[in-house]
Amino acid sequence: MTTARGAGSRRLGFATAVVGSTLMMAAASAPSPFYPDLQARLGATPGAITAVFAIYAVVLLGALLTTGSLSDHVGRRPVLSAGLVLLAVSVVAFWQAGSITALLVARALQGLASGVLLSALAATVTELEPSTRRGSGAVWNSVAPLVGLAVGAIGGGAALAATTHALAVVFGTLGIAYAVLAVAVWFAPETSPRREGWRTALRPRLALPRSAARLFWLGVPSLVAGWANGGLFLSLGAGIVASELGVRSHLGQGAVVGLVSAAAAVTAFLVRRRTARAASIGGTATVAVGAGFLLLALGVGSLPVYLVGVVVSGVGFGAAFTGVLRSVVSAVGVHERAGVFASLYTVSYLSFSLPAVVAGLLVPALTLGTTASWYAGTVILLALGAVVLRVRTAL
Repeated sequence: MTTARGAGSRRLGFATAVVGSTLMMAAASAPSPFYPDLQARLGATPGAITAVFAIYAVVLLGALLTTGSLSDHVGRRPVLSAGLVLLAVSVVAFWQAGSITALLVARALQGLASGVLLSALAATVTELEPSTRRGSGAVWNSVAPLVGLAVGAIGGGAALAATTHALAVVFGTLGIAYAVLAVAVWFAPETSPRREGWRTALRPRLALPRSAARLFWLGVPSLVAGWANGGLFLSLGAGIVASELGVRSHLGQGAVVGLVSAAAAVTAFLVRRRTARAASIGGTATVAVGAGFLLLALGVGSLPVYLVGVVVSGVGFGAAFTGVLRSVVSAVGVHERAGVFASLYTVSYLSFSLPAVVAGLLVPALTLGTTASWYAGTVILLALGAVVLRVRTAL
């Protein structure tokens, strides 16, 4: 009976962490289809809207650097529960926001909550993976966030197309879900016993054990290229398809933004049996190809070519991210996992946010189409450089 109860508790904990990771990332992308309407309703500039997007990632990075390894010391459950409660508050605040300032505050709260949660959720998924499916935790740590990004963008667009109360439907539902998950984590087993050093863990730093350092730095260029490309779609994607390619429906805009994440999620699952090195190299090269299609689409004004670029970019993103994640995490022990996940996500979110901020500032001077073209060209150079570096290295 005790064994059966323990196994059920592990399954519940694993499912809760996977769902939590998925829904946390859904909230990251759900605002994207709303940005054009919010910009018009609030009289905001493209730079202001990009700031709303970017402050989430900037605050998230600060939280990762300070709290990323906290759950290695105080336990997974307290960190997960507190983070989910804060996340619920943040999405309700976004729903109720009536100004750019209020949106910035809401997104900052969401970034704080997500930074607290990211590494703790990833470590929990790894530690509670089914004993009959070793390695499945790494797969779900790649697939779940990408599924969440797709669900958030597509769901937000669908809600905008279906109802005049889309903000309430999307963010009210997410708020309720986070509150339920905040309670559910206490029914899961604790996988990280308390140990000394939690105050030291709050000092801003990258927790990177020597055993994983070389693999981590080899993977950084691939992370930069893949996540920078994703940042382009999530920050400016809805505006690109609306102003440059003539897609006026909210559902269409949300679907195009979500398509890159959906393609990435499917690919992350399909490459699970490939070696981490092969997935990383092949995926990063494919990111460059996808960015090339985006350049071509903007040059000729073709929505079909753009959609091909979106899918190809997503395929590359999913494979590259999975490859880097698997290679680095496999080199560390249980008590180091949350810190290592925090380091990986710190690089990822820097790549996700900073180029998007720069692009948003350049749009008024260069136009959206020109900025996106320069952005895509930069991604191509980054991705090709990452491929050359990894090919020349045996790891």
